[in-house]
Amino acid sequence: MSEYQIFCDATADQCPEMMEGLPQVTVIPMDVEIAGKNYVYGPGGNLNAEEFYDLQRRGNFASTTQIPPAAFLPWFEPVLKAGKDLIYFPLTSGLSGTYTSAMMCMEDLRKEYPERTILCVDTFCASVGQGLMVREIARKQAEGLTIQELAAWVEENRLKIDHWFTVDVFDHLKHGGRVSAAVAVVGSALQIKPMLRVDEEGRLQVIEKPRGRRRAMAALLGRMESTWDPRLGRTVVVGHGDDPEAAGELKRLVLETYPEAEVYTAPIGPIIGAHTGPGMLALVFWGTQR
Repeated sequence: MSEYQIFCDATADQCPEMMEGLPQVTVIPMDVEIAGKNYVYGPGGNLNAEEFYDLQRRGNFASTTQIPPAAFLPWFEPVLKAGKDLIYFPLTSGLSGTYTSAMMCMEDLRKEYPERTILCVDTFCASVGQGLMVREIARKQAEGLTIQELAAWVEENRLKIDHWFTVDVFDHLKHGGRVSAAVAVVGSALQIKPMLRVDEEGRLQVIEKPRGRRRAMAALLGRMESTWDPRLGRTVVVGHGDDPEAAGELKRLVLETYPEAEVYTAPIGPIIGAHTGPGMLALVFWGTQR
């Protein structure tokens, strides 16, 4: 069996404990702009999640860009030169063109390294959902799956990771054009905490509009009650936009209801946080319905 290296990008939000004892996954950093400055988020970068949300709370809006094709070369080519195959699991193509950029880069690399296997598989996942998928990908590699078997496993199981998010403030959804100014004004006045999901095509979709943080948490738990399937996996991830206290409360509520769950909390990084803002809460798990 050929040796292969797994890649993902910096949108795969995790906590370190999730990857303990598992094969290394190489994380490709991504660019974010905020307060008129360009930053790099990820390994070797110059911005962490706490600093990013502090800038947002000061009234700054952020923007992100997809990884361009040429930026993959310094990451992919050394692996190929070393005689290893590679497989990349990007942020969902429903939210980013990074998948397309990677495919363009790989098309050129296949001509230079025809003896190597070079694959890119769309995750249809984002943030802590992508982080959960990457954790399971590493587990499958440790179990001995070949690179082709791993690609097939992800294609078969990627829509079984349910993503549910609640957003604490409307400003960043409005700035990104996901809600109108009128909706943002009314929503803020009524203390609405919109609930979103990542749908079957990997895109964000507003589903509910609970009022207040407590009702928003209850709505998240209600979705888990409806669709969680522990037979697929007991791992649950609570993600947060620099609000560890709220994340801890949501984790407590999950374990109170489902003591058999294996629950992690993880920060949501700037790439997704640019569009959702501080205070965001996410609940991600293996389920029967996206």
